[in-house]
Amino acid sequence: MPRIAYFGPSGTFTEMALAKLESTGAFDGPVERVPAPSQGAAVELVRAGKAAGAVVPIESSVEGSIAPTLDALAVGPRLQILAETDLDVAFTIVGRPGIALGEVRRIAAYPVAAAQVRMWLAVNMPLAEMYTSASNAAAAEDVVAGHAEAAVSTALAGERLGLTTLADGVADVEHAVTRFVLVAAPQPAPPRTGADRTSIVLELANEPGSLMRAFAEFATRGIDLTRIESRPTRTGMGTYRFYLDCVGHIDDAAVAEALKALHRTAARIRFLGSWPATAVAGTPPPPDAPSAAWLADLKKGVADL
Repeated sequence: MPRIAYFGPSGTFTEMALAKLESTGAFDGPVERVPAPSQGAAVELVRAGKAAGAVVPIESSVEGSIAPTLDALAVGPRLQILAETDLDVAFTIVGRPGIALGEVRRIAAYPVAAAQVRMWLAVNMPLAEMYTSASNAAAAEDVVAGHAEAAVSTALAGERLGLTTLADGVADVEHAVTRFVLVAAPQPAPPRTGADRTSIVLELANEPGSLMRAFAEFATRGIDLTRIESRPTRTGMGTYRFYLDCVGHIDDAAVAEALKALHRTAARIRFLGSWPATAVAGTPPPPDAPSAAWLADLKKGVADL
C-alpha cells in the first residue's frame, strides 16, 4: 500500500482532495494517508523517499496561488505533478460544546481560510479576535487545546474532535474552488488526453525584454497561458522566478517546441509536469499534423504546395 503524504492533520480539505483522487482512480488501489504539518513538509517526505506522493493545495479561486506550495516545488530536487482535482470550498465554524456563536471571543483559523471568510466574520462575529492556526484541521485542534473557543474549519475535523457546529457553508464568495495536485518523483508524464495542463518554473536573465521573449515563445505558437505568476527567489531584492501554466501537453508539438526554445534561452527552467486538467479554461494548442504533412511533402519534392 503506497504512502501518500498530505497537508494535515486529518480533517483538512487536502485530505478530502486525497480521498477524491483515490475514488477517481489516481492510485492503483488503497493508500496509506500520511499527514504532514505543512505543504513543504509533505513535499519533502516524497523527496526523502518516505512517501510515494504528496497531495497539496496549489490554487484558490478566491485567494489565488498557494505560495508555500509554489516555493516548495521550485527549489530542491525536482518533483512532478501527475494529477489534479478541484474541491468546492465552504467552511464550517466549529466550537467547544455549549458555546453559542455570539459568545465566541477568540476564533482560530488558517490564514488562507481566514481570508476567504473575513467579511462573514466581520458581520457575524465582530467581537472575536483571530488566533492563527497551522491548517484548517489544526484550527479545530486549537479549540480542543483551549487556544480558542471556535474555529474556521471543516465539518470532518469538527466531527472527529467532538466539537459543535455553530455555522455551516461559510464563505464570502459562492462557489469558491481550490485546486489540489498530486506530486511524485519525476517520471514519464501521464498520457496526453487533449484536455491537459502543463506547468513550468522560469528564471530569466535580468535584462530588458527577457520576460517578453519568454512569453513570445508561447504566443507565436498559439499556446494559451492560463496562469502567470512571479515569486521572489529570496536571493536578493528584485530577483524573481516565474510560474507559468498553459493549455496543452508536453507531447503536443507546439508545447514541446516552446519548452525547447525556453531551455535554450532561460537561465533556468523547471518542468513541473503535464497532466489531465479537471477543467481547461482556454484554447488547446494548434495541431501539428497539417504542418508536418506539408513539410514532409516539401522534403519529397512535391510540386504545387
